[in-house]
Amino acid sequence: MHPRIVLSVGNFFFSLFSTLAAYITLPFLASYMPAAYTGFVVALGALGAIICFSFLPHLVARYGAQQLALIFAVLEVIALFALATTLSAFAAILLIAVMIALQPLLSYELDLLLEATVAEEGVTGRVRTLFLTAWNVASLAAPLLIGALLANSNAYARIFLAAAAALVPFIVLFAARKLPRTAIPKLSHMRDTILCIVRDHDLAAVTVAHFLLYLFYVWAPLYVPIYLHNVLHIPWSSLGWMFAVMLIPYTLIEYPAGWIADHLIGDKELMFAGFLITGAALASMSVISVSSPLIFILVILVFSRIGAALVESMTEAHFFRRVSERDVNSVSIFRGVWPLADFVAPILGSLLLLAGGYETFFLSAGGFIALAGGVTTLLIKDFR
Repeated sequence: MHPRIVLSVGNFFFSLFSTLAAYITLPFLASYMPAAYTGFVVALGALGAIICFSFLPHLVARYGAQQLALIFAVLEVIALFALATTLSAFAAILLIAVMIALQPLLSYELDLLLEATVAEEGVTGRVRTLFLTAWNVASLAAPLLIGALLANSNAYARIFLAAAAALVPFIVLFAARKLPRTAIPKLSHMRDTILCIVRDHDLAAVTVAHFLLYLFYVWAPLYVPIYLHNVLHIPWSSLGWMFAVMLIPYTLIEYPAGWIADHLIGDKELMFAGFLITGAALASMSVISVSSPLIFILVILVFSRIGAALVESMTEAHFFRRVSERDVNSVSIFRGVWPLADFVAPILGSLLLLAGGYETFFLSAGGFIALAGGVTTLLIKDFR
């Protein structure tokens, strides 16, 4: 099996685990504490990841990305099994924080391994979007599985066990197949790398754009499910298929968007449109109420992912046109926006919920994504 296929299959199982866990994280924590405070637990895990990210380039140079990916995956399985059996609030908080912290670390290793297989930058858009498509196909199945497992009760332990099971094929695959080793990175001081990115306006802009996308990726899967299920009382049996339909745009849009960016118009225009659509759809969640038809809610959810799919495919392709796996510190910073968003977004979410409730949250978050994303995109220098 070609290394890119191995990595895409691995990304499929990583996505299945990650999506299963993401949708039930806040509803699960809400059984132990007030919903408005659950975001602080996610922020705690993100803080741990941010601290760990400063050591990743050195660990990659010493142990290799594939070995680290295996270690992080095994630790995730242990945390998930423990979550399925936990009975105390303290254990739930600690284990959720560990689960959150490990995810961006694992994603970082996959990035380096995939980039090591790309020899020609002219195929970057297609390689990256194929990798993302594998993730998105799995993310379609995850909500359906949630709906089936939680059809009759909020037995969240079932979801954690399913998420752990999803990582087993990932571990077997990465243990059995030797992947191309990433280039030995030229390690520089992280401060120097940050200054280099800041001075490169294009690289800085796409990194900020990726950060804004990940703010949405924290806000949407955390706060939309808890609002629709805990507040509007829509059952998981309905939310399961709705979330699955919501995610279809990723599988339909990202690969064609990568091809269009490679051959026709570049990254900038598609990224700009994506931010406007995403922000408007998230803000529209504020008008949803108990009386809103499911089809109306579904349309909003689908449009939010149409926009996010455009932004994701364009930020990924644009950044990796500019760097290679040798730029391990730059990749570390780019992937570091995941734990940074995991830290910032839930804190802002909790503060907005405490200040004005879900309507205030969705309006503020959606408006910010549209405005900040549009401005940031205008600063990007297209390669065409």
